[in-house]
Amino acid sequence: MRIEPRELPAVLPFLGDLPPLLTRLYAARGVQSVEELDKSLARLIPYQQLKGIDAAVDLLVTALDQRQRILIVGDFDADGATASTVGLLGLRLLGAAHVDYLVPNRFEYGYGLTPEIVAVALQREPQLLITVDNGISSVEGVAAAKAAGLQVLVTDHHLPGHELPAADAIVNPNQPGCEFPSKALAGVGVIFYVLMALRACLRSLGRYETQPQPNIGELLDLVALGSVADVVPLDANNRILVHQGLERIRAGRARPGLKAILEVAKRDHARITSTDLGFILGPRLNAAGRLDDMSLGIECLLSDDVASARAMAAQLDELNQDRKSIEQGMQREALAQLKDLPLESMPFGLCLFDADWHQGVIGILASRLKERYHRPTIAFADAGDGMLKGSARSVPGFHIRDALDAVAARQPQLISKFGGHAMAAGLSLPESNFPAFAQAFDEEVRRQLQEEDLTGRLLSDGTLAVEEFHLELARALRHAGPWGQHFPEPMFHGVFELVEQRIVGERHLKVVLRSECGSLKLDGIAFGIDREVWPNPTIRWVELAYKLDLNEFRGQETVQLMIAHIEPR
Repeated sequence: MRIEPRELPAVLPFLGDLPPLLTRLYAARGVQSVEELDKSLARLIPYQQLKGIDAAVDLLVTALDQRQRILIVGDFDADGATASTVGLLGLRLLGAAHVDYLVPNRFEYGYGLTPEIVAVALQREPQLLITVDNGISSVEGVAAAKAAGLQVLVTDHHLPGHELPAADAIVNPNQPGCEFPSKALAGVGVIFYVLMALRACLRSLGRYETQPQPNIGELLDLVALGSVADVVPLDANNRILVHQGLERIRAGRARPGLKAILEVAKRDHARITSTDLGFILGPRLNAAGRLDDMSLGIECLLSDDVASARAMAAQLDELNQDRKSIEQGMQREALAQLKDLPLESMPFGLCLFDADWHQGVIGILASRLKERYHRPTIAFADAGDGMLKGSARSVPGFHIRDALDAVAARQPQLISKFGGHAMAAGLSLPESNFPAFAQAFDEEVRRQLQEEDLTGRLLSDGTLAVEEFHLELARALRHAGPWGQHFPEPMFHGVFELVEQRIVGERHLKVVLRSECGSLKLDGIAFGIDREVWPNPTIRWVELAYKLDLNEFRGQETVQLMIAHIEPR
């Protein structure tokens, strides 16, 4: 792992009267004007720029007027769960008489609006199907729904394939011909935009002349959670959505289910950050879809009853503990497969399979191995009937979905189906094709990446002076975001004297550090360290990459370094 300075523009932009450090941090993340830092809802990109939005609204207005039965078909991850919840609650707020949801169980039906799921949906006798966080690749599923006489509205954010489904309306910023400037909306962001457009249309039709206009801003806590948990780029538009959602949560106005998940995770809602959404709430919600049925997560978010929400949040927490245990076992098995393979002999594109691996956890496993070995990684599990299901994670500079497309173009027989983003994808293939696919994938990675691209690196925003290690700066950094994908939390580096070191929680290194000039002592913690290296009483000086954070203990706040990388100096 190497630490490199983050690039700055040749000329720093004028960002008002911000402190120089914040100006530098924002500039390094592509902010070019003060307007980009305005996180008010008025600065959201207008919904009118979304292709297909008028057709979608027409469908929904008709459905509301005719009291049609609406069925939302979601995905089984946190984005899909929040999108399903936002869609259902939002349509109810706007006057839908009959609206329900259906989430495919990943172990029975797999992803998306398949013909099999349409058959299940027909048992509910819907008249309008709405997909959220899926559907753009569901050509056969949409055809089955249309053949059954249903109208279909696809709302999605995934990249489309070569053929679009023949839906009555499609809203997806990534569909061909859509001029919406932000291609980074999550699935929950897309359905929220559809609700905004629907409310505006109803307002123009005079529906709120004699009744209060519904406040769909009540749903922004869920929009924030789904957006961060799905690791979409936090461009200026998404930062507005996430910031507004965080403000609702901090003010105590979140959904009871979201509050309950925070409570079971022992997190103070008033101090929550975007990092908490991604690493605390997201995994607990995702655990339902990974190990059981995402309906539990959706029901928790839908619940208006505090006691019921707390009971479901406790179940989600238990599932997350189970997920962690399964993941750790899978990680040990994966590392055992690779332990005798020298790094210089390792494939550029890693493909691993074990017949006992859990389908719902292979995505996390692929992510962990990608972080460890710094190369595109695909983990496979047995999907039954001679098929494997794979989950892929990538590194910067390698578009994983396009790579799978390239492999499929050269050898069409290898992959049964695939889809995804630049950094994450999913695929299915016959088990007999695994060796040939692993070779083809490695060859594709080698076509695009050089050996130096496979060296892990941390981008640093520089060093901090002794006088900058104070609470005011730590607080300012915490609230300067929201931080997330493509808008990373500030990272600094420096050399420190190691005064104390001990293990806490089995795998975490707690340290006391002294600044290089010896004038300041600081606490720090490194999560998930290598127990074969740490603690090591012979090491006196270390180089760190760290985030400046706050630690609260018994009502007292102190500065703490969240250590991302530590090595002897």
